[in-house]
Amino acid sequence: MKIAVTSASGKLGASIVKHLVDLIGKDNVIGIARTPEKAKHLGVEIRKGDYNNREDFNSALKGVDKVLLVSGMDEPQKRIEQHRNVIEAAKQNGVQKIVYTSIIGSETGTAFSPVVNSNRQTEEDVRNSGLHWINGRNGIYIEPDLEYIDTYVKEGEIRNCAADGKCGYTSREELGFAYAQLLYNDSLNDNTYNLLGEAITQTQLAEYINEVYKTDLKYASVSVEEYKKERQEALGEFMGTVIAGIYEGIRNGANVVPSDFEKVAGRPHKSTLEIIKNYHQNHPQN
Repeated sequence: MKIAVTSASGKLGASIVKHLVDLIGKDNVIGIARTPEKAKHLGVEIRKGDYNNREDFNSALKGVDKVLLVSGMDEPQKRIEQHRNVIEAAKQNGVQKIVYTSIIGSETGTAFSPVVNSNRQTEEDVRNSGLHWINGRNGIYIEPDLEYIDTYVKEGEIRNCAADGKCGYTSREELGFAYAQLLYNDSLNDNTYNLLGEAITQTQLAEYINEVYKTDLKYASVSVEEYKKERQEALGEFMGTVIAGIYEGIRNGANVVPSDFEKVAGRPHKSTLEIIKNYHQNHPQN
């Protein structure tokens, strides 16, 4: 059985490849990357695949039984067609099963909703592909907060517009483990699964970070408009708007959903505190 993973040079794709190798051996795993050199370190066969190029995937998916489609990072409307390039090539090559990494989030009412809706369209395309399918809906990664610790410490606070809203965080490591199981275990086929951990507030997040990193961060809640303006100034209009929309969704309760992680992975999702501790051990400079 050959299983291919797209965007293998990215952090989520690389984690899925690593966990698949543990599960079925490196000879059965193929990484697909827009720039193959960036994925060579994974120690598996790497094929070229640019989401904008259907022909790439006609070649990359030859002899593949199952494919993991990592959601693209382009603007919402472009993503839909990019993902269709992979889905159509999978059908043409006789791939039996496609697994897609989607997201949890509000489909209306936030600046993040257009991104969520583009993911929902690909979920529909995957369901209608005629192949066995699985849509995983990822919770929000904890890693960006941990990569941002130095800035938090400098500012003395975690500042956003989530207010008292709760968020079920996850990590690329936990998701890598879950997606390897989703690809391997055909008894899970033809379903959509929410993949996230316990739901916590931003105040709890600050407390967990303080416990592990010996910091003294407070949580500061600001209005959606104020936070959007700050993020746009720091990150540019598109990314700033998207980030503000994510936290607006948390504020509105969009990230509190039942988790299917244990059903998929065969074990409970690690706690947010445990994930932060593991990250700190593996990235001592942070």
